Amino acid sequence: MTKTHTHTITWEEAHYPPEWMQLPGLERLQKALAAGIPRAPIAALIDMKLVSVEAGIAYFDAWPGPQHINPIGIVHGGFVATLMDAACWTAGQTTMGPAEVPTTLELKVSYIRAITATSPEVKCEARVLHRGGRTVLTEAKVFDKDAKLLAHATSTLLVLKP
Repeated sequence: MTKTHTHTITWEEAHYPPEWMQLPGLERLQKALAAGIPRAPIAALIDMKLVSVEAGIAYFDAWPGPQHINPIGIVHGGFVATLMDAACWTAGQTTMGPAEVPTTLELKVSYIRAITATSPEVKCEARVLHRGGRTVLTEAKVFDKDAKLLAHATSTLLVLKP
């Protein structure tokens, strides 16, 4: 007999004051965190959350669960790839000027250790390696509770200017 499971995802719509687009990216992110702006729908779907930001750095927490399992019984690589993409984007966002936003051009992921549905919270740290006029090079690392490396990624972001 096949077991049936239900997974409900709930999120709040995020509304950013339009005047925030005139602020540098780091300041926009810091204001959003301080104001408790809800996480994006993809963050609710994956179950990840931005924890803090600094200039060129973003920190996320994420919670793998049974809804992330692939056919071979481990957490699907898309869970980790999405987490690292969001973290790289956010680290890049900290370097943006007023009205600038990054978009992902490329993401390369290396999986180091498997994550299971019973794995507790994972941590992701992303850093800007280089900020140019049109592109930003970033990297992200995902760690388990014992600080063991689970995955690594590099990402190239395109800077969209007004």
